[in-house]
Amino acid sequence: MHGMVPPDPSGEGISQAAYATVYMPKFKNSRNRFPASCITVYATPQEALDAARDDAKRFAAIVQGPSKSSEGQYIFYLRQWL
Repeated sequence: MHGMVPPDPSGEGISQAAYATVYMPKFKNSRNRFPASCITVYATPQEALDAARDDAKRFAAIVQGPSKSSEGQYIFYLRQWL
């Protein structure tokens, strides 16, 4: 995808799409990447939606990652809000 850091160079193919919740104290629709510490991965989209339902600071999404940024942090990219 354009503007994304390539997958982890170890070649293990660990960077992949996943259903998740994204923790954001203030929703900013313009953000497209998040630190791994803000992401909780779930097996199904329904699980992500259920986890976000009662928490005003968590939002369900499909994310791509993890990737290692040039600063050495693991990040996830937003693919789509659920």
